[in-house]
Amino acid sequence: MDSQVLTQTAELLNLTSSARIYDLSQPTHSQMPQLPGAPRYTLALLRRHGDAFRNEGLSTANELVVSICHAGTHIDALGHVSVDGVLHGGVSAAEAQTGLGGLQSLGIESAPLFLRRGVLLDAAKALGVDALAPAQGVDADVLQACATEADVTIGPGDVVLVRTGWGQYWNDADRYTGQGLGLAGVSLDGATWLAERGISATGADCLMYESFRVGVDALPVHAMMIQKHGIYLVENVNLEALSRDGISTFVIVMLPLALVGATGSPVRPIAVSPQRGQP
Repeated sequence: MDSQVLTQTAELLNLTSSARIYDLSQPTHSQMPQLPGAPRYTLALLRRHGDAFRNEGLSTANELVVSICHAGTHIDALGHVSVDGVLHGGVSAAEAQTGLGGLQSLGIESAPLFLRRGVLLDAAKALGVDALAPAQGVDADVLQACATEADVTIGPGDVVLVRTGWGQYWNDADRYTGQGLGLAGVSLDGATWLAERGISATGADCLMYESFRVGVDALPVHAMMIQKHGIYLVENVNLEALSRDGISTFVIVMLPLALVGATGSPVRPIAVSPQRGQP
């Protein structure tokens, strides 16, 4: 290994050791909030310690996990949304889902491995509230105000995370799922503002990325972001620690599982910040 590579490696390790790492995922368990009507996440031990023994008394346990790919902190594949039977890039949804093994194109295995600049736009803080109200949307004016307050310009390739404050309700499933009133999130106006800046992905601390009112059977933000622009959406992101420590820009590492043919994947994004937050 040449001296330049050694130097660069040492610098990277030094940066990493002095940085703070934020886990942006919510814990996955059977009582976590999920979309109404979706099959519940289930984990069961198929083999328990003591069911069988190897040499010297060693025993192992393993489990079966049953879950949709859109439970917990997860990322949507580009094949998750179609409009009039067409997926992103003009791909026929009917042809893409023909056969066995899920989607034949635009499955989550085709998503990139994200190592990008991350930006937190703290809408709740900008609006002076602990959390947005059910069905309240985050529009372009609010996002611009957040960016101005953070002194950041959103640019191509960025991963933008929008905080509504709902992440603090993760352990209160009734409140997190909207109590029958709707879900806070980014409005179509806000999503258009983000898309115009060429971002690669965006996420929020909500059950559904976009604002949603009960009784309105439409997901215009999903359609515009995923199907039209090919922008990945991440849901149920935990943004409370970033907000608490005032971290607005960071390196985000986000690795979707290579689940061939799947319309989404559980993901555990992390934010790496050279700024030391509060211990």
